[in-house]
Amino acid sequence: MSLRRPARPRVGPRPDILEKSKPITPAANVRATIAHNPPLARAVGALCNTVLTEGKTPRRQRELVILRTGWNCEAEYEFGQHTLFGREAGLTDDEIAALTRPLKTHPWDDEDLVLLRMADELRADFTVTDETWQELAARWSTPEILELVFAVLCYMMVSGFLNTMGVEIDRGVPGWPVPKEAAG
Repeated sequence: MSLRRPARPRVGPRPDILEKSKPITPAANVRATIAHNPPLARAVGALCNTVLTEGKTPRRQRELVILRTGWNCEAEYEFGQHTLFGREAGLTDDEIAALTRPLKTHPWDDEDLVLLRMADELRADFTVTDETWQELAARWSTPEILELVFAVLCYMMVSGFLNTMGVEIDRGVPGWPVPKEAAG
């Protein structure tokens, strides 16, 4: 069930924080919006920074699950911002577009597929099935699985914030990918 997203920001970005972000830095609008509550901004920033920069899992795989989470949560800002990060991590535009479709429509390798199933299961029911867990455990260490699970859960939280506040996509950040049919 999808609920309508705000047509305009409910809480606008703090102008003083945006001014400090010039020239525009990645995620300027989200940082300037959450800055209305500095303790939360620090805490959420620390968690997201840990997930993004201190991980031991390959960045490509973290970006796969973050992008799938942004899609699953219908968070266009999240998906657009991580489209840029995903490209930097080695994802192709075809792979990024495939994250918006049923998993069986793209030839994902087994390692990617189990991570994407994990992301879908966490979003659907806030848990991972035993079958998926066994596949994860066969490929990843416990600390790595924790990292990947937290990547999904962290960005579910961020997606909920972005959707609820109506944070506008920053200049230069793409939105949803254009379907191949529409692009051709």
